[in-house]
Amino acid sequence: YAFVEEAWENDLAANSTPIRLANPIASQMSVMRSTLIGGLIANVVTNLKRKQNRIRVFETGRCFVRDELGTPVAGFHQPWKLAGLAYGRALPEQWGSAARNVDFFDIKGDVELLLAPAVARFEKVAHPALHPGRSAQVFVDGKSIGVMGELHPQWLQRYDLPLAPVVFELDLDPVKLAKLPSYVEVSRQPSATRDLAIVVDQKLELQELIDGMTANRPSIVKDIRLFDVYTGKGIPPGEKSLAFRIVMQDTQRTLQDAEVDTAVQQLVTYLHQTFAAQLRV
Repeated sequence: YAFVEEAWENDLAANSTPIRLANPIASQMSVMRSTLIGGLIANVVTNLKRKQNRIRVFETGRCFVRDELGTPVAGFHQPWKLAGLAYGRALPEQWGSAARNVDFFDIKGDVELLLAPAVARFEKVAHPALHPGRSAQVFVDGKSIGVMGELHPQWLQRYDLPLAPVVFELDLDPVKLAKLPSYVEVSRQPSATRDLAIVVDQKLELQELIDGMTANRPSIVKDIRLFDVYTGKGIPPGEKSLAFRIVMQDTQRTLQDAEVDTAVQQLVTYLHQTFAAQLRV
């Protein structure tokens, strides 16, 4: 049903003026939903009562919100959305991996695969349903298409959940418009790899760094990936160390050490001038 409990709208969407039904079929189904998250949480609660401890659910359907004009009938927007939720262990019980609970990065990877080959970007967001430090807004081609993150601690208590589920909610149209991958020549030349560790302000967001490095990288730099974050002994208070793996390659020839070093130095200079980054020694 697209009819939900009013409490879901208040809690999970901060919607104090939901669209009310004139003749609800039940008192607990009196308003139209503006988010799918409440229904997913209700499914988790139902499954926990039946002794299920590893849960994966999704739903696709219309949501209902007033537009900016707020006029009757014509003033309603009915977007079709896709939402998913993961609760409990990241992997089924087994001997090959240590037991751990599903986390933000597990679902972030799922969302990235769902949207591929489009490249999703993630930016910190404040959302009434989600943990303020473990949630993100999802962008594709510069446009916000949804949110994802860990459920807010206050709703764990409200809905009697022992563990925090991780959820995502996306507009369905961008998901359906996935582009076909395009051919890029595969180089037969060996790649050159360098590791670059820098110290920056702890408040600086990683996405801002990655975006800047990607936009200002030399042409031979093919990939930039973060592989380590460190704070503690040896790092000044209020700062953090970020270590990146820089992969360089040309499709026609083997790179010389001098041009590899020059490319890395260009990135170092950019990071220092733009973000006041210092090389970690």
